[in-house]
Amino acid sequence: MALPKQMRLKGHRTFDYIHKNSIKYHGQFMTFKVARSNPKILLSHNLSNPSNNFRAAIAVSKKVSKKAVDRNKIRRILQEWILRNIQKINNHKPYWLLVNLKFGNSFNDETILLEEFQNLMFKSRLIK
Repeated sequence: MALPKQMRLKGHRTFDYIHKNSIKYHGQFMTFKVARSNPKILLSHNLSNPSNNFRAAIAVSKKVSKKAVDRNKIRRILQEWILRNIQKINNHKPYWLLVNLKFGNSFNDETILLEEFQNLMFKSRLIK
């Protein structure tokens, strides 16, 4: 299941802001970029509620897998984990999260991928 619209990041200005103003956390298979939210950037997207809530984007490179089916499967797995554990995520802290997967064979083993994702969530203090 995909993330709800109020949790998605969109727009090139948003991603530029994250790349410039984020704190980076590196793992073996993925990189997290966490930035404080800036709802002023989202005003140009005519969103009904540009609030300070937690928002996330997951980017899976073609270097991970040439098949879109595999890339979408990885993205869905990580988004499902976020939705299942949303109560643990600090919604009172308005952060934007960008997850970039690195090249590797990690997508073959779902447990290793989710374990590292969870470790980086703890490391970045998005989950306590």
